[in-house]
Amino acid sequence: MIENPTGMAIFWPMIAHVIIVYVVYFLMSARRIRAVQDGRVDVKNYKMNRYGDEPEEAFITRANIANQFELPVLFHIVCLGLYVTGAAGLLAVTVACLFVLARVAHAAVHLTVNRVVMRRRAFIGSFIATGLLWLLLALRLMGLETY
Repeated sequence: MIENPTGMAIFWPMIAHVIIVYVVYFLMSARRIRAVQDGRVDVKNYKMNRYGDEPEEAFITRANIANQFELPVLFHIVCLGLYVTGAAGLLAVTVACLFVLARVAHAAVHLTVNRVVMRRRAFIGSFIATGLLWLLLALRLMGLETY
């Protein structure tokens, strides 16, 4: 591994994304408990993994959890690649932070007003950020300096 004084900073956006995942899991649990307590869903549905009768707010939260394990998987992999190759400089960390901000916006929109156009914009932001991180890694592997 190549020494890079800012290299370890790449882990902070990764940790921030993990925090998002935990917050959404907590919200999903709270929404499901509330739905069961309010009698809108039978707890047996969760025991048998029958989500078809799940109330909308719980369903949307479960969908958001799935979103946190799609594109973000590529984000975490590329961050580790950038760190290992010594390419986790200021530019990479900044782009990784932009990815996290886009994921926060995506989750916030999805879990509240759920406007598809707004959600899509946030997704595109995180999509572009992830692509830029992979580009930085590719440039590093080609022997080109990234900052």
